[in-house]
Amino acid sequence: MSDLKGKIDFTLFLSVENANPNGDPLNGNRPRVNLDGYGEISDVCIKRKIRNRFQDLGEKVFVQSDDRSDDGLTSLKDRADSSEELKAEIGQGKRANRDKCISIACREWIDVRSFGQVFAFKGEEVSFGVRGPVSVHQAVSLSPVDVISMQITKSVNSEANKESKASDTMGTKHRIGFGVYMVKGSVNVQLAEKTGFSQEDADVLKEALMTLFENDASSARPEGSIEVCRLYWWQHEEKVPQVSSGKIQRGFKFIEKEPHPKKFEDYDIQWSVEGCMEPEVLEFV
Repeated sequence: MSDLKGKIDFTLFLSVENANPNGDPLNGNRPRVNLDGYGEISDVCIKRKIRNRFQDLGEKVFVQSDDRSDDGLTSLKDRADSSEELKAEIGQGKRANRDKCISIACREWIDVRSFGQVFAFKGEEVSFGVRGPVSVHQAVSLSPVDVISMQITKSVNSEANKESKASDTMGTKHRIGFGVYMVKGSVNVQLAEKTGFSQEDADVLKEALMTLFENDASSARPEGSIEVCRLYWWQHEEKVPQVSSGKIQRGFKFIEKEPHPKKFEDYDIQWSVEGCMEPEVLEFV
């Protein structure tokens, strides 16, 4: 493993067509929309997709979805205990070395050394937290989005009794007609040095972003309905570049070629920041 060469900034553009990229459970699972009508995808959702891709790429992941567990374990406590070295150190109770616990956890799981993690379990005398170098913003659409709702019905009874819902029970599905979402993130070198996040890990993160929604099809997100369109990747030579992440992200300008964009090509996306290195731009459409 080689040390991270320098700070990383990245910007990812996703197109969503007739899909629900991230439903809000407190609003009937409707696609998330802010008060100005722009679509949103939470940072937690994006990190979940990145973790899934880490798994697909053969990396060990600590926070796994139950339906994607690749080690047969069903809780974070069980997964932490699966590391004999970490279990032995935590087992020392108040005498445990927290720095050693952090080092073991970061070495064991890529998402811990990327995003960080809190290790605090009932019955254990020691707890510790890891602050990760990879930060991801919530995604926001370039234009306001239209949420389309569709009424659906069941075609069969779930159970044969009077209290079960009948086959004609009504339901609702929600989707975005079309939208392009912008995902922003960065990798901090100082924190990477503490967790052991390496240049090789950065390459894995880049690969995960390039294929973010692969193997993620569902009823709400049919295959091909969410597509990675373009990735901007800045690999700086300095730990702390003169141009801040905020200034880099503000350097984007968006022009709608059509009054109501229906595809990614309907946007003219331009980036320019004086004094900043040019990004690596990867196109996928």
